Amino acid sequence: MNYKKIVIALLLSMTASYCFADKYPRNYSIDIIHYAFNLQLSDSTDEIIGKANILVLFKKADTRRVRLDLANKTEQRFGKGMSVESVTYNNRILEFTHKNDELYILLDAPAAKDKMGEFVIQYKGIPADGLRIGPTKYGDRSFFCENWPNRARHWLPTVDHPYDKATSEFIVTAPSRYKVISNGLLQEESLINKNFKLTHWKQSVPVSCWLFVLGVAEFAVKNESVFDGKLIQTWVYPKDRAAGFYDFANPSKQVLQFFSDYIGPYVYEKLANIQSPSVGGGMETSSAIFYAENLINGKADERLQDVVIHEIAHQWFGNAVTESTWDDAWLSEGFATYFTLLFQEHADGQEKYIEGLKKAKNYIASYYKKDSAFSIVDNRTAETGPVTSGITYQKGAWVLHMLRTLMGTDQFKKGIRAYYSKYLNANASTNDFILEMEKVSHKNLKPFFTQWLNRPGVPKITGDWKYDSLSKEIIINLHQVNAADVLYDMPLEIQVNEAGSNKSIYVNFTINKKTAVYKIHANKKPALLIPDPKTSLLADIDLKEK
Repeated sequence: MNYKKIVIALLLSMTASYCFADKYPRNYSIDIIHYAFNLQLSDSTDEIIGKANILVLFKKADTRRVRLDLANKTEQRFGKGMSVESVTYNNRILEFTHKNDELYILLDAPAAKDKMGEFVIQYKGIPADGLRIGPTKYGDRSFFCENWPNRARHWLPTVDHPYDKATSEFIVTAPSRYKVISNGLLQEESLINKNFKLTHWKQSVPVSCWLFVLGVAEFAVKNESVFDGKLIQTWVYPKDRAAGFYDFANPSKQVLQFFSDYIGPYVYEKLANIQSPSVGGGMETSSAIFYAENLINGKADERLQDVVIHEIAHQWFGNAVTESTWDDAWLSEGFATYFTLLFQEHADGQEKYIEGLKKAKNYIASYYKKDSAFSIVDNRTAETGPVTSGITYQKGAWVLHMLRTLMGTDQFKKGIRAYYSKYLNANASTNDFILEMEKVSHKNLKPFFTQWLNRPGVPKITGDWKYDSLSKEIIINLHQVNAADVLYDMPLEIQVNEAGSNKSIYVNFTINKKTAVYKIHANKKPALLIPDPKTSLLADIDLKEK
């Protein structure tokens, strides 16, 4: 193969690495601008009665049908699922089909380009998923959503994929003993009669529908503080009132301040921390975050604090800047994990940051012993299976740590701010992120990202060293022993501890061959060589004296 063919093949390979593998049936002829969900909830039945007003912009001429996700009532779901009773468009009754969890709406006349119209969908049913109706840990009835990654369709007619973002409102009629929490700002809370109350929340910032939130339960509510004119609230079960108010008193405001200074503005109208039975750790639903009910214990322990930091980081990454496709889920989870470490570095110092990196590195090594094939970016879609693993979080964070080391702290921060500013309230791909970091660093970063994002595993380096007293040199032999003879191009720092003193020198090499010999001048034999002393490289390194 000649040089020209090699270059073309490389370019095609890199392009393929970042093309969509997520096969969700996108409809680029429409853009959903706003959802308004009017829901009726009851204690006498788990059936919800819904009306969805959906404002749509038609982006192409002659659009004749609109597809939405909405789970059917089926025997396989034991009669659970949604049934559509009617669909209207600009007050005209339309025909529709609803099967295989897809709602196709047939327009009575083709829509014109740039025309706006409103669909109204009347539906009802018992959710098989998506909206958890059941007891809290105290046995009290509650309603909490669990939409991630594509479960909003089980109770809401939506474009159930991250690529489409819209503003939203929830108008909920529920038994009067409940309080209702959702995205955005409270518009109304009114008693309809002695038995039912109407609560209306509205969010003016567009998000993907898996970030829509609804929690209905008996709550104790406290306004903790204010950040940038926006309320920070705590919503917990009345039986956990004292414990929950104590647990959530910190560190939300400090985290909001740090991320706003580092990344860019916090765009949502409030921040509510909410106790919920519907999640196992936390769920970053925009402006109103769910936390596992058992995390609340009145001790404000480190586990809960770390989850709070992680979920607030998501308000920037995952929420305000959302991955375009499930292939790029690391842009959400890897970023939130890394920015948790950055806040810990800011609040608790470098030692805490390095401790977090070492824990992540140990987790990665342990994971790859069980599943050696998982890469951060791969052909995934939520329509057919899981889109993340612990590698998405921990290795994703490590990629950002190594990128920060490569670019330098100031340039990395500048790139992050540029990326956030450009894709704020929009969607981004991995390639979009790469391009923004390249603009700032003036480096070709695609090879770096390809080897760390698209390859499974981590590089393994073995080696030995000896001291040559005649040449006064430390001679180091290093070998890459990766699966399938894959080669990485990576920096490696070695700390050389002088014998008989506390002095050390640091030497940096570039490792890009299967086997290489490196020499370091030294007047006498060192006491010890330590590879990667600053925890800068995600690699399995075994270096011994020969």
